[in-house]
Amino acid sequence: MRLLLLGCTGFVGRELVPHLLGRGHQITLVSRHPAALPALDSPALERLVLDPSQGISWQDPALTAALSSADGVVNLAGEPIAERRWSPAQRQLLLDSRVRTTELLVEAIKVAGATPAVLVNGSAVGYYGTDGSRRFVEGSAAGRDVLGRLCVAWEAAADRALSAGVGRLVKLRIGIVVGPDGGALGKMLPVFRAGFGGPIGSGRQWMSWIQRTDLCRLVATALEDSGYTGVYNAVAPQPVSMAAFASSLGKVLGRPSLLPVPGPLLQLLLGEGAQVVLEGQQVLPERLMRQSFAFSYPEVSAALAAATSPGRR
Repeated sequence: MRLLLLGCTGFVGRELVPHLLGRGHQITLVSRHPAALPALDSPALERLVLDPSQGISWQDPALTAALSSADGVVNLAGEPIAERRWSPAQRQLLLDSRVRTTELLVEAIKVAGATPAVLVNGSAVGYYGTDGSRRFVEGSAAGRDVLGRLCVAWEAAADRALSAGVGRLVKLRIGIVVGPDGGALGKMLPVFRAGFGGPIGSGRQWMSWIQRTDLCRLVATALEDSGYTGVYNAVAPQPVSMAAFASSLGKVLGRPSLLPVPGPLLQLLLGEGAQVVLEGQQVLPERLMRQSFAFSYPEVSAALAAATSPGRR
């Protein structure tokens, strides 16, 4: 397939792009950060330095040509959620980097008369809000907090792709992605390896997670298999508590995992953004299980072992 990729040069993209190239796809990769574009030597990879959240970028002839010829589009664009305090400016950036980018993509498809067979669009388990007493599946109602409202708007923007000419839409509500060189695990590893690791906050909050390799396989499957359509919870079938996650990581590394990170400290650093880590939700991949998606890492211990094994960076 000829693929157009947005927001795929960060933590997930570092594995996703080689994975898709390895499956024989041709890729046009768009990023506003030149340094983030992978230094892969492949004639099947084209790089464009453009900001897809800016309307002027969609007037660029190279991007217009790539969109017009694309069989599939992957849109994972979005500013990281829990990296900074949620100031008014940061909240707007969280919104624009997701919703505005998706709106511009859909409008560009309509204007160009492009007809990609499939759009795989990102979302997040934050769609459901936070509630430690409930289990969430794809049919569960949206939360009313900041992240819930953001994800609702994000998905609504993607829904308009069908009337714009896209043949099939897949929305992935992605959980905490487990990999060694970024995300939550990337931040926890140095602390645990130094012997100061432990659960964040109470330790009782749920973590709905997915190993990065499985997420990359899921994106590829969603692109290639016409049976995939609509919303999927992109999480492993066995969510765990923060305490269990920390314990498993300590065992894998052979380090102690008993020193908790106080919730108030995290709130001081991240403000409202701390709720992503401190509250969590128990999300199940009901539709993926029904369609027999084969997880390589259904259990957190195996996922952590793979992510921290020699040779994984």
